[in-house]
Amino acid sequence: MLNLTTVAPLLQNTGVYGPVTATLDWCELNHQFSPYVAEMANTFSNLFTVTIALIGFLEARRQGLPKRYAAGYAGVGLVGVGSFFFHATLLFQAQLADELPMIYVGSMSLFLLFDNKPGYGLQQTRTRVVIALVVLFDVLFTWSYMVSRNPVYHQVVFASVVISTALRITYILQLTPAATRIPEKKRATITNFFSTGAGLFAFGFFVWNMDNIFCQKLTQWKVAVGWPAAFLLEGHSWWHVLTGLGAYYMFIGIQFGTLCTKDDPKNYDVQTRYGLPHIVRRTPGLEKRA
Repeated sequence: MLNLTTVAPLLQNTGVYGPVTATLDWCELNHQFSPYVAEMANTFSNLFTVTIALIGFLEARRQGLPKRYAAGYAGVGLVGVGSFFFHATLLFQAQLADELPMIYVGSMSLFLLFDNKPGYGLQQTRTRVVIALVVLFDVLFTWSYMVSRNPVYHQVVFASVVISTALRITYILQLTPAATRIPEKKRATITNFFSTGAGLFAFGFFVWNMDNIFCQKLTQWKVAVGWPAAFLLEGHSWWHVLTGLGAYYMFIGIQFGTLCTKDDPKNYDVQTRYGLPHIVRRTPGLEKRA
């Protein structure tokens, strides 16, 4: 935490929302530039995540992919919107709008990976069971987090979901019969996308922790450098950018992998558009189903 008695105390202000009620406050100085935006860089860096999620959503719809994949992009965008309001207000209600969707999107990734048998539609027993389990998990976590309000608990659960996702996609690509139907080149592509996303996530986590550990020194540097150049020293803002991009790449790997196990792998490929990878459908026939 920042020691404001030694570093730029006059820059740490209270805005129109009143005192901080969130269980977390970040290294960026509060309400330095506006009474309406608590953390300027941490707030607006979320627009990167919202933008690439919107691009992914529109491309998934344009390709006619099953609706679950467009919903996944919408979930990533919702995390960005929630984080925007969290860092703008530093209110606990806004913190929930950031942190709860993180768990929901992570659990949806597990739904996609566990519902990996051929075919789509709610008439399949496996699909209904997996949806029920994911919803139960989300409800129980929401209740327990509202009771505990412990950010470390949230971080541990979120990390567990991400690790479970990595283990599941590895299992699918290496140990399931469906993996044998996926050409080696496409399996390598799936692995590369997911690994790249996971690496970006890990690097973002490292930057975030450096921001926490060296907050006081970084704040001294920001004051010395001056703004707007000092915005580049906001480590938590880089976390937003790196994890937004990491989530996008991981989701591309999850999409490609599950589409190739639930349908014929030859029907799908990856192309670059707007500087980002996207799943493209090579042959018609896959309806816009759940």
